[in-house]
Amino acid sequence: MIVCKSPAELEKMRAASVLVAEVLEEIAAMVAPGVSTLDLDAAAERLVRDAGAQPAFKGYRGYPNTICASVNEQVIHGIPSKQPLAAGDIISLDMGVKMNGFFGDSAVTVPVGAIPERAAELLLVTRESLDKGIEQVRLGGRVSDIGHAIQAHVEAHGFSVVREFVGHGIGASLHEDPQIANYGDPGRGPRLAEGMTLAIEPMVNVGKPHVKMLSDGWTAVTRDGSLSAHFEHTVAVTKSGPLVLTRAASHVR
Repeated sequence: MIVCKSPAELEKMRAASVLVAEVLEEIAAMVAPGVSTLDLDAAAERLVRDAGAQPAFKGYRGYPNTICASVNEQVIHGIPSKQPLAAGDIISLDMGVKMNGFFGDSAVTVPVGAIPERAAELLLVTRESLDKGIEQVRLGGRVSDIGHAIQAHVEAHGFSVVREFVGHGIGASLHEDPQIANYGDPGRGPRLAEGMTLAIEPMVNVGKPHVKMLSDGWTAVTRDGSLSAHFEHTVAVTKSGPLVLTRAASHVR
């Protein structure tokens, strides 16, 4: 069942989502050679709890940490570790919070120092594909319009879209209906209605789209070992178009 939020509920979601954006901004700024993903995780949890919120991922279906930290060929759900980051890596930082009964969820992929040109292009195209998907969030549109726009942009640049993992509705639960695939034909699925809130999250590989799970039961990696990037925003459907909730207050225009 798709739950449409009232203006008051959207304000609560905005507060949670802005906190996610601000914490992600802070830990992304910490990314550097020699820093471990466990360091980033500890900082994220401290910032979330100091703000009076709860980490959404920690304990969710047994997940052990506040952030998912996915390095290089890791697509999503990478578990933070003591392994230090190295120059030339890329790292996806994915996190959510619960505050005042509502969730926010967002992800960014950032470079560790200088990175190869193809890796930089992957980050740019994946971020652009998220923007393309968000542009399709309009009253009367269809859910599949979002994924179609993402896929078209990604494949036009020679990259591939992961199929096994998708975006989702979000609100009083971390995962709600509808599912939002990052591929497919337009004009299908539920119509977008005012008050719907969506976590849109393209996952894009340099090589083929196929992934496999590691033995930890969480981490998904590209099957061919190619690099993968992940960007995500929580977005509300409004009469005036898409409202990106996971944007730091300093960035709202």
